[in-house]
Amino acid sequence: MSRYEYKVVPAPARGQKAKGVKTAEGRFALSVETVLNEMGAAGWEYQRAELLPSEERSGLTGSTTNWRNVLVFRRPLEVGANRDAHAPRVLDAPGAPAPAIVPAPSVVAGDGAAVPVQSPDAEERAGHAGEAPGLADDAPETAVEDRHERG
Repeated sequence: MSRYEYKVVPAPARGQKAKGVKTAEGRFALSVETVLNEMGAAGWEYQRAELLPSEERSGLTGSTTNWRNVLVFRRPLEVGANRDAHAPRVLDAPGAPAPAIVPAPSVVAGDGAAVPVQSPDAEERAGHAGEAPGLADDAPETAVEDRHERG
């Protein structure tokens, strides 16, 4: 069974000026011919022209129906193309084990040894091990104690 992909493009609304084409009908035919030839060169086969309704907003709460002319093209899908994208696949069961932890990145030093990369504030955090995050030796509690001693 052959599979196809489709492309829909708006039909030209105006004629295209060209040397030797004088009438409005001729200019319009030239613009349609140009679109057909461009799409054909890209591998698309012309199927048909359609007049389709398009509901669009009009004002704040209203809507109107505009009719649009479109050109429909198709081309065969290559064997095996896009079949994997739509193939059924098995999902992980709920409660499945978490993925493995990825090791921290490292940088190769000039002597060829791998040196672990640390964040800029890693040393600061290491110096205050066991303390609550964000509290240092000169924490705001000192100011609170001083105020109570004066009073």
